[in-house]
Amino acid sequence: MVEQDLIRAAQAGDRDALVDLLRGIETHVYRTAYYVLGNEQDAMDASQEALLRIYTKINSYEQKAQFKTWVQRIVTNVCIDKFRRTKPTVSMDEHNMDFGADNNVEDEVLSTYVAQDIQDAINKLPDHHRAVVVLRYLQDFSYNEIAESLNLPLNTVKSYLFRARQQLQTLLPDYQKGGVRG
Repeated sequence: MVEQDLIRAAQAGDRDALVDLLRGIETHVYRTAYYVLGNEQDAMDASQEALLRIYTKINSYEQKAQFKTWVQRIVTNVCIDKFRRTKPTVSMDEHNMDFGADNNVEDEVLSTYVAQDIQDAINKLPDHHRAVVVLRYLQDFSYNEIAESLNLPLNTVKSYLFRARQQLQTLLPDYQKGGVRG
C-alpha cells in the first residue's frame, strides 16, 4: 500500500494498516530521536513514546501537511520534552568499528572520533538550535519543512540555523577549513 492509502485505512480503524505505517517510519523516528538526544536508550524511549502518540493521534492528522512533517513535529516535541526532563549523555558503548583486512584502522578510528566530536557539539547546542540542525543536516528537511514541523516562522528557522552553525564552529575549531584534530 502507498503511504496515503495506509493513512486513510488507519484513520478508518484498520489496525494492520496503522501497524504497517508505524513500521515504515520507526527507523526515521529513532534516527531523529538519537540525533536530538545523543543517547541510544533515551532515543529508544523517545521513539516508543512518539510512535505511541502517532498511534493514538492518527485521526488528528490532516493531510494539509506532509505526513513526515507531522511525524517529525511529534518526534521533535517528545525529544525536547525528554531533554528538558533529563540531561543527555553520550554512550560510547554503541560505536561499532569493523577492523577488516581492507579497512584502514587509522581512518576508521579517526572517523569515529570525528562523529563523536560532532555529536558532542550538537548536544551542547540549545534545544531549539539542536532541533533545527538535526532536521536540516541529519534528516535533510527543507527550511519550510522545518518551519512547519516545529511550528516556527521561516525566518526564525533561518536565524536558528545561522546561530547554530556559528556555535558549532566555535565548538569544533579543529575541523575548520578541512583541519582534523591530531
